[in-house]
This record gives sequence, C-alpha cells and structure tokens, in this order.
Amino acid sequence: MIADKMRPLVENNSAIRAMFEEGKKMALLYGRENVYDFSLGNPNVPAPKAVNQAILDIIKEEETTFVHGYMSNAGYEDVRAAVAGSLNRRFGTHFHLENILMTVGAASGMNVILKTILDPGDEVVVFAPYFMEYGSYVRNYDGVLVVVPPDTKTFYPDLEEFERRITKKTKAVIINTPNNPTGVIYSSGTLEKIAGIMEKKEKEYGKSIVLISDEPYRELAYDGAEVPYVTPFYHNTFVCYSYSKSLSLPGERIGYLVIPDEVDDSQKVIAAATISNRVLGCVNAPSLMQRVIMRCLEEQVNLEAYNRNRELLYNSLKEYGFECIKPEGAFYLFVKAPVDDKEFCGYCKEHRVLLVPGSSFACPGYVRIAYCVSYDQIVRSLPAFKKIAEAYGLMERKEGAE
Repeated sequence: MIADKMRPLVENNSAIRAMFEEGKKMALLYGRENVYDFSLGNPNVPAPKAVNQAILDIIKEEETTFVHGYMSNAGYEDVRAAVAGSLNRRFGTHFHLENILMTVGAASGMNVILKTILDPGDEVVVFAPYFMEYGSYVRNYDGVLVVVPPDTKTFYPDLEEFERRITKKTKAVIINTPNNPTGVIYSSGTLEKIAGIMEKKEKEYGKSIVLISDEPYRELAYDGAEVPYVTPFYHNTFVCYSYSKSLSLPGERIGYLVIPDEVDDSQKVIAAATISNRVLGCVNAPSLMQRVIMRCLEEQVNLEAYNRNRELLYNSLKEYGFECIKPEGAFYLFVKAPVDDKEFCGYCKEHRVLLVPGSSFACPGYVRIAYCVSYDQIVRSLPAFKKIAEAYGLMERKEGAE
C-alpha cells in the first residue's frame, strides 16, 4: 500500500524520535525522575513571558477574523517588514519585506527552497555530522545527498574534501551553525573559504550553486561567541530560521526563509518559493504566531540556564574520562563513544540514560547528548554517567594518560 519511496523512511525511522518514544515508555515503568532522557532537542527553558502576554494581547486587541484568517502565502506584510527590519538592525543587511517568507519553522523553509530549486538528480552537499532529516528533505524532491566526511579533531568543515565533492550536478550546499550535533560555530574565515570555493565552482561549471544556511540555534551562543550572518559572504545564500529554540516554541512551528535580492533570478525565486509554500500544503505560516513574533522580535530565552547545564555536564563528563569538544553554541554535547555508538547507546539505556548514536548524524563512534533539560535532571544523571564511565574504564585511562 505505501509508496516505495516511503519504505526506507519507515524502516529507518529517526533514532532521535525512537529514543524519545522509548523514554516515555520507560518513564511510565520507572518514574520520570528515574529516566535521564537526553534524546530530543526539546527546550526545557520556558518561553519568555512576553510571548504568552503577546498571545493574550493579540486576542484582545486585534480583530479575530484578521488574526485567524488567510493572508498572502508569504505571510503578513507587516510581520515580514518587521522581521526584515530586525535583521537589518542586527546584521547590517538591506532586506525588505519581499525578501522574507514566513514558514512553518526552519524545516518547512528548507523544504520550500529545495522544492523551488531542485530538479531530479541535482546534488546537495552537506557536512557530516549533519541533522539526519536533511537527507529526507533532499530526497523529497528526487535530489541526491552528497556527504563531506567529518574532521573529528575540530568538527569544522573539511574544505579540501568539500571542494572535491562539488560537481557539475551540485545545486546546493547546506550549512548549520551553531551546529547540531556538535555545537561548533563556523567562523567568518571558514565562511569566506566556503564562499570562495563555491564562487570558483560556479565559474567553472557556468551555473548557480546556492548556499542554504539552517539557523535554528543562531541565538544560542556562549562565552561571547559571535555567529556570523551568512548572506554577506556569498551572493546565492538562503537563510532558514526558526523560533523553536530562540523563543522555546518548537511545537508552534514558526520561522521564516530569507531570499536576498542578490540571489540569481531573485524575483523568480521569490515567486516560486511563495508558490512552493502553498503547494506543499503549508498554505501559510500559522497566523496567530506570526502576529506574536512581530511583538517579540527582541525577546530571547534564558541563555544562562543552558550555559549552566553545559558547564556542569561537560565538566563532569570530562572528569569521568569521556572525550568531547566543548560546544560553542546550540545545546548538544557530541561525545566520543568508547565502543560502537549504537552498542554504547544500548548499554546507557540499561542505566536509563537515553542518548542518540552519532551514526544517525553520519558520524559513527560518537553520541549526541541534548542538555536542553532541567538542571536537576543533569544532577540526577551524573551517578549513572559515572557508573557507565567506570564500566568502560574511562577514568583509569584518563589517569594513565595524565
């Protein structure tokens, strides 16, 4: 009954979601407080109070048929103008409302732009480790995913391998910074090099190659780290943004797609993307949440709560002998597994610690830990992590190395 294209998706259902569902079952068996679920990037930090207040105020102050009715498929004009203005103030860009398409989160924005640009057989380059759904999004439009292997020393893009993997079939490159799952932030120097390679390849093949920047974690950066805005580096850049993490609104599915005027054939691309938004079945981004976003553009979640979690978990795991780089942004630790990553996740599950194998991100040998949980959960989980480290002799190895 189901389509052939869906069969591998069903068979290889998201390891993140599978572990999340497993966590709910375990919570019923052992009590939620006795299960340490680090699987899903589901923010524990509450949305700013201004968000809830905006919802109440909008219902009281704005006309109901306007708030809940249809609008342009690209979104409310005043909301798009406000988003453009906010970006211009923050990053020195020159966007106007026509450059902004309100979307059902960053994932929808990415599907909109991929549907807009991809023909069957077109290649899309990604850097491992990468968010696993990219492959599904590309295959939705009969594209081909091309993976640049990871540099596991730094988790920065391997630019020599990147250049080798761009071919005459390459249509797009996806970057994600701050990165899920590593927390790495791409520097201005790295973005300049990526842009230089892409410009060189555009000239070599005489075609447009686009850069898609997936940015749900843009506002989550620690220790004063800067997250460079990508559009000034490369002319054919699209930005997919979500408020899921910056305002703790993952279930509300609200974000936007930026299509700058500098993009080749920008007016045609904007028109096609707007139609893509409609024919994909989204029609338009949620109307109420668009109105809310316009009132909350300067709001942000409590970043210090995530930083507190990051410091405790990172320092504790390093003390126990685990190997990982300290994340600069997002809310994940990408930790080296002492054995096969899937085997290790299975063993951790016996201690009621739920992690996601790195092989799900095209980077086997590592595990992802989502620390967007309560501080109390991290505290309660540490004895379990310590037992796991002791079982694999990690603390002894660390002491021997020192």
